[in-house]
Amino acid sequence: MVEMSTAPTLPRSPGAIGSHDLVETLVAAGKILQAEGHGDFTRGHISVRAPDGGDRFYMKPHSFGFEEITSENLVICDRDGTKVGGGGRRHSEVVIHSEIYRRRPDVKSIVHSHPPFSVAFSSSDQILQAYSQASAVFSGDLPVFIDTIDLIRTKEQGERLAEVLGSANALLLKGHGIVTAGRSIQDAVMLALMLETACRIHMTVAPVRLEANPPFPREDILSLRKKILSHDQQIIDFDYMRRKHHIAV
Repeated sequence: MVEMSTAPTLPRSPGAIGSHDLVETLVAAGKILQAEGHGDFTRGHISVRAPDGGDRFYMKPHSFGFEEITSENLVICDRDGTKVGGGGRRHSEVVIHSEIYRRRPDVKSIVHSHPPFSVAFSSSDQILQAYSQASAVFSGDLPVFIDTIDLIRTKEQGERLAEVLGSANALLLKGHGIVTAGRSIQDAVMLALMLETACRIHMTVAPVRLEANPPFPREDILSLRKKILSHDQQIIDFDYMRRKHHIAV
């Protein structure tokens, strides 16, 4: 039974994005994730901190696909992951979001999805190499959660996952999926898309790459990472994805 409540509404605050704009961006983000191959039936979720600076966050509802997120079925949760508003059911893996937000005040949006190349790569026990520009974003800083292949449903599991993530912007869950932690919805989504690209290219290149070919210098990789992860670039790329998939602004 779907619980009925009011749609997420919060007043605008000075200097902060209005809740209507935030929800619309979250809806668009779900459609982008689905269109780019991150959908797995109704599994996977995305969230964003509420714009009032408090401890609440908006989250994709249980039993709906990424592309089915609406302002009416979004769920509002408090810092403990308890549902406090919204029209949909709360995801059972809400602790992924609540525990990362608790540990990382810099994180404003989180994606958890099951993209196929990332899942396959997570089971390979390989270390992601800088075989592409996308991989420069993660190479050398991509932790792997290996505790379980099962759903992350307990507070203890959520705490452990947040601990493994540490200060990184992405995480692989072995045999399960990915988590990205962004400074904005746009950031979290583009990180998820780039991680899947990086894993796909790595798995394509790794079987034929000559070991004698040396890696790029670390400072070269970090220089490119800084450029790719700039706020302006993430907005540009996200807006392009909206146009590519004909998602209304």
